[in-house]
Order: sequence, then structure tokens, then C-alpha cells
Amino acid sequence: MRLFAAVRPPDAALEHLEGALSSVRGGSAARARAGQGGLRWTAPADRHVTLAFYGEVPEGYLEDLAAGLDAVAGEAEPFEASLAGAGVFDRRTLWVGCTGSGWPGLMAAAGAVGAEVAGRPADGRNRPHLTVARARAASGRRDGRRAGAPDRRRALGAGRVPAPGARQADGAVDPAELAHALALYRGPVWTVREVVLVASRLGAGPGGGPAHDVVHRSTIGTVAG
Repeated sequence: MRLFAAVRPPDAALEHLEGALSSVRGGSAARARAGQGGLRWTAPADRHVTLAFYGEVPEGYLEDLAAGLDAVAGEAEPFEASLAGAGVFDRRTLWVGCTGSGWPGLMAAAGAVGAEVAGRPADGRNRPHLTVARARAASGRRDGRRAGAPDRRRALGAGRVPAPGARQADGAVDPAELAHALALYRGPVWTVREVVLVASRLGAGPGGGPAHDVVHRSTIGTVAG
């Protein structure tokens, strides 16, 4: 099983974010789901803040991982958080950040569980965020180059590339352009009260993306003080 530990923002926070995304991406939700604009958008129901990624884990380790996360969550305290700001990883992945003082400790502890139970070194996550879109690779067209389409390299000139943030001729949008538009975004505040253990099935979701199934829930702050 491909597993990770995460926190899922409440529906109100995700809906507020979706409204902000709709306003900056210049199209309807249907257009975005269709993958137009050169970006593949994550479904709101799949958006989450990853605490630790465990990778492929034998199913026999599931109960131990769940018990470890129960202990981590039980010893933590609920904290306030909100979705705020945005950025880009590797020029392709658009993410929205999270405020809140409890993220570093929760991430470190969740990573330690994976190291202890499954022998997977903690990935050292320390920047809470949720991924909202990924740019499609230019070479990923299933049907190849359209017949009669101009050679972009010839049209742009040897070695030339579009200016950063520019909307390209095929409608593709640079994720950095959207990150800039979302730089001042701030969503509603909510209280983080739960950690979920999620199984990810690659290629099983809408549009060939991953399908995420919650296999265990751990409540934060259950250990009596």
C-alpha cells in the first residue's frame, strides 16, 4: 500500500480556496477539470496537507502505523490554522501554504512514526502546504504534435523561451503567474483536530490522477494531561 499521513482542511476552507482559484485561473470549474490551460488541477476533495510520506508499505504494517499516529495525535494539541499565500515547486507544481504553530512538531512526529514502524527515513517536511495544480509536460500530448501545427522552436527562435509568467500561444499558464496572484490569499481559520492515514492508488482517480482513501483517523489531543 502507498501510504501517507495528512491533515485535511474542512470543507468550508476548501470551498473558500476553490472560489479564490476560480477567480485567478480565468475559467470555469468544468474548464479546469478538463485540463485546459496546461494545468492539471487537483480535485478539492483530494486536497490535503501532507505530514509524512511513507511510500509503499506492506499491508501488515498498517495497524502499527495507525497506532503510531494515534500516539502522535494524542500527545499533540489542537491548533488554529488557515490556508494562506502560494508558491511553486520545480516551476511546475502550484501550492497554497498554511499558517499555524503546530505544523512543525506534527510533521516531525509523523515522520518519526514511519521511520520506527516501516524503516523509512523521515522526509524532513517542514513547509505545510497543499498542492492545487501541476503543469502538464509539453511532451505529454497523447496524440503528438497536431498536423500542420507550427514548430514552437522555430516560431520563437533558437534558444528562446516565453517570458516568465506569460500566457503561451496554446493557452498554457505559467504556475508562477497564479502563485503571484494568490500571494495575498488568506482563507478562514479552522482548528486542526485530526490526522488521517491515507492510501494512494496511482492512476485510479479522475483524469488518471491518484485516488485517495482514508484508512485510519487519529484524533488530536486525546491524551489526558
